[in-house]
Amino acid sequence: MKAINKKWLAPLAISLLLVGCSTSVEPAKKDDASTTEESGAYTVIDDRGVEVTFEEVPKTIVSLQPSNTEILFELGVGEQIIGATEFDTYPEEALEIERISDSMTINTERVVELQPDVIFAYTVGEETHIEQLDNAGLKVFVIQTASTIEDVYGDIEQIAEVLKVEEKADEIVTGIENQIEAVQEKTVSLDKKEKVYFEISPSPDIWSVGSGTFQQELIEAAGVENIYADQQSWFAVSEEDLIIRNPEAIITTVNYSEDPKGEILAREGWSNITAVQNEEVYELNADILDRPGPRIGEAIELIASTIYPEIFN
Repeated sequence: MKAINKKWLAPLAISLLLVGCSTSVEPAKKDDASTTEESGAYTVIDDRGVEVTFEEVPKTIVSLQPSNTEILFELGVGEQIIGATEFDTYPEEALEIERISDSMTINTERVVELQPDVIFAYTVGEETHIEQLDNAGLKVFVIQTASTIEDVYGDIEQIAEVLKVEEKADEIVTGIENQIEAVQEKTVSLDKKEKVYFEISPSPDIWSVGSGTFQQELIEAAGVENIYADQQSWFAVSEEDLIIRNPEAIITTVNYSEDPKGEILAREGWSNITAVQNEEVYELNADILDRPGPRIGEAIELIASTIYPEIFN
């Protein structure tokens, strides 16, 4: 997801921009999202466990998260989106959608004016706005942002169920599975996994990812070893500890500084790290690697082909 420097200053901001979206209400499992037909109306359960009833298939949509916007376009309903966030940058057509949120706050008044048939929302930092939208009589469908590959499949299927395009969702999921399988057919023969450090923020503290994050799932699927797989969630890195762990390659998705790679290579005390000595520091597309959406197959291939170029040529 596109980011700006201020949004990486605290764990909450990081969770909002990357995976975020844990809720205080126990979410419904993706498999539990059910639909009932009754006189044309149908009900789908969102990740709050709330039953959202639709009298007819929604024709106008507000999307409050870039990954869901990508899913909507992939499902073939992107032209129905009438409101999105400032960070909705893909596909190119998404740039033309009216901006009603910066992912941290929502222009609730404008959303009410738009009167969308459905709002695909998430809850971290947005509970008050969601309540206001609910009280305005709008259909709010909460998607708990994926933290695993299986969750991504669930998000695609859940959104498709709301919009009655389930067959298209099946095609998308199958396509992603085929992409991942093609990557793993190449990496399965590797003698050893490359040890990689994955950086998501360089300042004021350095942040990385551990288990329980979407990025960890991508790293594992790409046949790469995250040096911080023993850590949980997003966390501030101890430079002393990182130097001891000595990664063989470094991936950064920081896209708001002038030269992320050069800044890493020039860090004081990092010159003894193998990745720095060999200049195996790679700046990869944050929108692809940080969004749990329909491009996850591409994300996994990007990581694998970057770290193991010899088997992808």
